[in-house]
Amino acid sequence: MRVLMDGLGLVEAPRWHDDRLYFSDWTAGEVHAVATDGASEVVARVPSLPLCTVWLPGDRLIVVDSPNGRLLRREPGGDLVPHADLGLKGWNDIAADGRGNVYVNRADFNPMSGEEARPGTVFLAPPGGPVRQVADDIAFPNGMAVTPDDTTLIVADSYRHQLVAFDIAADGDLSNRRVWADLGDGVPDGICLDADGAVWYADVPHRLCARVAEGGPVLRTIELDRGAFACALGGTTLFITAAQWNGMTAAEMVTPGSGRVLAVEVDTPGVGRP
Repeated sequence: MRVLMDGLGLVEAPRWHDDRLYFSDWTAGEVHAVATDGASEVVARVPSLPLCTVWLPGDRLIVVDSPNGRLLRREPGGDLVPHADLGLKGWNDIAADGRGNVYVNRADFNPMSGEEARPGTVFLAPPGGPVRQVADDIAFPNGMAVTPDDTTLIVADSYRHQLVAFDIAADGDLSNRRVWADLGDGVPDGICLDADGAVWYADVPHRLCARVAEGGPVLRTIELDRGAFACALGGTTLFITAAQWNGMTAAEMVTPGSGRVLAVEVDTPGVGRP
């Protein structure tokens, strides 16, 4: 394992695109792009927490502006323009399929205030709109990924310790909800898919990333010295965003400067779309 970047804040949402890793530093409100040699740049600044991103077909980066309840689209010159009005605040993770459908989820409570938990939802922002809810009753919706054939959306439910799957219809609607994997005491945050159909999930409290097959068998575990928030595959390199976790209601959720982007080689390359 090697450290690609260090000295960051709460780092999340790694996405592999055009031979670079894009990720968000939620503490700084920045989206970074870093090459495998460590050369990096800030490609967007949005004061949003959470601050997740996804790539659309046609090389447009979509950014979640959670406090303002909207999706922003990064244009080729770097400008951020409105992409969709979500109508509510408090959005978390995001994924997209090959048709340009964007899935974004939210918890129906503010975990940072200590508010009592209520199940969350998944919304769909299709090309041309309108935005609509397509799934509910996910205790704490977190990382999402779409299979490479655009037929299945997998959602991490952190509080129920599960990966939940849905069939994707031609119009983007979701159906046939099922438990894709029961993770025991695992707490899935960000996820990604590999070419064998397995899912890697990051686990903050257990300080690890785990590779699981459908049904839940654990195929490999990578232990860390700090919380693992999300992961992404670029070829056979697994990139992990990690930081020292202090708790959801702490004054500083992660220890300042403890955020890292890590890279470790694995056997199976990545596929699918976060």
